[in-house]
Amino acid sequence: MIKRRILLIGGNYSPEPTGIGKYNGEMIKWLAEQGNDCTVVTTYPYYPEWKVQSSYGKQCFWYKTETQIVKNGNPIKVIRCPHFVPKNPSGLNRMISEFSFFFSAYLVMMLLLFKKKYNQVITVAPPFEMGLLGILYKKIRGGEFIYHIQDLQIDAARDLAIIKSKVIINIFLSIEKFILSHADIVSTISVGMIKKVRNKCQKEVLFFPNWVDVNTFYPVANRHDLKPNYGFDTTDKIILYSGAIGNKQGLEAILYCAKSLQNRKDIKFAICGSGPYKANLIHLKEKLNLKNVFFLPLQPIKTFNSFLNVADIHLVLQKSGAGDLVMPSKLSTILSVGGVAIVTASKGTSLYEVISSGNMGILVEPDNEKALLDAIINSVDSELKEHSENARLYAEKNLSAYKILDDFFSVVFKVERNQVKSSIGELRAKIA
Repeated sequence: MIKRRILLIGGNYSPEPTGIGKYNGEMIKWLAEQGNDCTVVTTYPYYPEWKVQSSYGKQCFWYKTETQIVKNGNPIKVIRCPHFVPKNPSGLNRMISEFSFFFSAYLVMMLLLFKKKYNQVITVAPPFEMGLLGILYKKIRGGEFIYHIQDLQIDAARDLAIIKSKVIINIFLSIEKFILSHADIVSTISVGMIKKVRNKCQKEVLFFPNWVDVNTFYPVANRHDLKPNYGFDTTDKIILYSGAIGNKQGLEAILYCAKSLQNRKDIKFAICGSGPYKANLIHLKEKLNLKNVFFLPLQPIKTFNSFLNVADIHLVLQKSGAGDLVMPSKLSTILSVGGVAIVTASKGTSLYEVISSGNMGILVEPDNEKALLDAIINSVDSELKEHSENARLYAEKNLSAYKILDDFFSVVFKVERNQVKSSIGELRAKIA
């Protein structure tokens, strides 16, 4: 691979343990390991707690430059920008937070315009508006502008009523359309999202799914023996939700299901993670007087594989309005450990098609508490070995980190012209 200078502009980055920050960090680390000269313009790590990590202390009120060294000795330059982190990330507060980062990152970009040229500038949405900085660099210095979409942020804000002003939504959609029209390469993480993005910009959209390190996350034999490490009995049936705790998942349903199953002493519900909605769930647990629901903190990465293996059933929940606007990043890790998940997804969405075609999980309609409860009851008393084996096999074949990164950037960097044509042809076949 030819050595390139690559600039990533993104609101989330390592050492954030989950979500977009995790994927941005792993992507840049991989690119640096291939010998590329990588720079990152980002925030101080704050997700999913919505609080800047304590190790950064008061530094977060001004700019800070770090150097991260990858295993081949190549450095990654990380420029962290100050930005507003709301304690209560409502629609308005999120907008203020994102635009505060946009303006602080803009000042950095003004300086980078006079530095050695970057071959590629990558921006990752959300925040969607960072694409404007990619366009700015492209217009003044040249190079390729790559716009990667993890969430269809504006559509989700509209459909989930996070932003209720039609005027603001229309303004944001116009900005998004402008960004898409000026990007050299547009990519996103699911087939359903590809279709939606392609309708917005009438141009080719590449498939760049989220990935997992299948060597780090794998099935463990005798999973039940791990349960006492986390305060459970070996005979307990553990129903686990692990991930960000926000309002788009509809996690109240877990607690209402737990209320209905209080007579099953062997069924325990574990909610692991952090997020702005966690306090609401804890309050609801107390209100319902639930003894079978346990809140756990984010788990260390070194023990995360064993923790995920504790679960008998995983929960991947989202509200019906989310549809093909997001693709739960937690799913790839669940599949890699051979986990069996109950997934709320509507027919016709990419999430539904992935789970149903691979026979590796249990599908229920979103916002249907009765269906979720029935699925939990049926699952804990069923033999799900085939589902588990199918999940692991799917992860090995389709979600391996190095394969996904190598395939995507081989296309982006146009290593071989025939390979580019072949890859785009395969993409068209998938989304036809």
